[in-house]
Amino acid sequence: MCGIVGISSQKPVNTELYDALTVLQHRGQDAAGIVTCDEGHLFQKKGLGLVRSVFRSRDMENLIGNFGIGHCRYPTAGASGPALAQPFYVNSPYGISLAHNGNLVNSDKLRSELYKADKRHLNTDSDSEVILNVLAHELNKLDSLEPSAEDIFNSVAELHKRCSGAYACVALIAGHGLLGFRDPLGIRPMVIGSRERKGITEYIIASESSALSVLGFELLDDVQPGEAVYIDSNYQMLRRQCAENARTVPCIFEHVYLARPDSEIDGIHMYKTRLRQGYRLADKIERLRPDHDIDVIIPIPDTSRVAAQALAEKLGIKLREGLMKNRYIGRTFIMPGQAVRKKSVRQKLNAIGPEFAGRNVLLVDDSIVRGTTCTQIVQMARDAGANKVYFASAAPPVRYPNVYGIDMPSAHELIAHGRSEEEIAELIGADWLIYQDLEDLIAASAEGNPEIKEFECSVFTGEYVTGDIDEAYLGSIDDQRKDSVRSEAGNIGEETSTVGLYNDAADARGQ
Repeated sequence: MCGIVGISSQKPVNTELYDALTVLQHRGQDAAGIVTCDEGHLFQKKGLGLVRSVFRSRDMENLIGNFGIGHCRYPTAGASGPALAQPFYVNSPYGISLAHNGNLVNSDKLRSELYKADKRHLNTDSDSEVILNVLAHELNKLDSLEPSAEDIFNSVAELHKRCSGAYACVALIAGHGLLGFRDPLGIRPMVIGSRERKGITEYIIASESSALSVLGFELLDDVQPGEAVYIDSNYQMLRRQCAENARTVPCIFEHVYLARPDSEIDGIHMYKTRLRQGYRLADKIERLRPDHDIDVIIPIPDTSRVAAQALAEKLGIKLREGLMKNRYIGRTFIMPGQAVRKKSVRQKLNAIGPEFAGRNVLLVDDSIVRGTTCTQIVQMARDAGANKVYFASAAPPVRYPNVYGIDMPSAHELIAHGRSEEEIAELIGADWLIYQDLEDLIAASAEGNPEIKEFECSVFTGEYVTGDIDEAYLGSIDDQRKDSVRSEAGNIGEETSTVGLYNDAADARGQ
């Protein structure tokens, strides 16, 4: 779950890339980076931390050019560090910089092929560097100094044949143009926006549509699964389907948690989808407990608020903001290390006592992953004087790890893995726990775009749409994602390697 953006404009794109990344900051808080292109030269700045921490005024001044890409990183497995900040770069052919959202599931195989057959050296264990080198290798076969759009599309088509998993990518080809492409199943989101300026159409490619309106772009379309979009140096946009047997199978967890409520993805409005999730959850409560004794509904900020509003409306129960959020604490779901998460929950939320005292409270969250946050919040409610504490999840039980770019923890660290709903309720300390049914969750999304017939739901079902996930692979990611492994992984050094790119060496730390 990373945020990516690419912009072609008649004016310098540095500040607009920065603004777009701040809108997409919810998709990754680990690192950020921008690469721009001017007269065939690439200019780079990246580092650890939030967007506002990485870029200073002098960085923005040095990021010159009317084409550029940006990335905010959320680590999906293993260690985190400055060498893994994106965009990545290779100098041959042409000079290519790429930013990637998603996760390849055959990266080990590709890494071996790239070294043994393609004679390409990889400097990190990132699958984003793998996909960049696959693209570079395919482009290198052209043996041409001036690649045409058709050449580029053919290279993406070959990439699709080699790569398996989820990937939405933006790439700069120095002096030639901006490229965006999406995996053949469309698991991770990608949209296109446009605007007119002095008779020329400017374009943006981004993870979510919320990044478009802030910059004055109008949503044009989604990049279709398997499709590549290329904007050349003359601002001409060309599109081509580059994959065989492409079909739309978007990740439904985007609709539950990841995407902003003001985004539209694959023709589905996130806000309306989350309203429908709340209505359907209310229907289930009425079926199971028509004589419920819920006095007040309290959302757990922020991603559950829309569903909680709909649920309260349908049940005719008052909604109250009983938990105040410290907005200077990041999203606990994407923080590495269980100890860090436990500490940050108490720092992040504080109960408003009068909303809990003597009442039967229904707490609503978008989902339950590890159970760390909800356990502490249930205890907060009791400490604030709640009579009974009920808990509702707008998503079904998360029982399996995600392999397509969401850092679900080790299966054994998922509270619902191998447990019944009654056992989970006891573990989190709730008097009653209710989960959304998967059929209702799918229906809430499908209603937004009836043309989409299936969704990627592996975290709930354990069924992986690429069809190439076995126990050995799940075991390997289980080892990488254990909190014990993460706590030992350090952020070593700073990003100073800028071979082939211009960089502000005086501010290499990005602090």
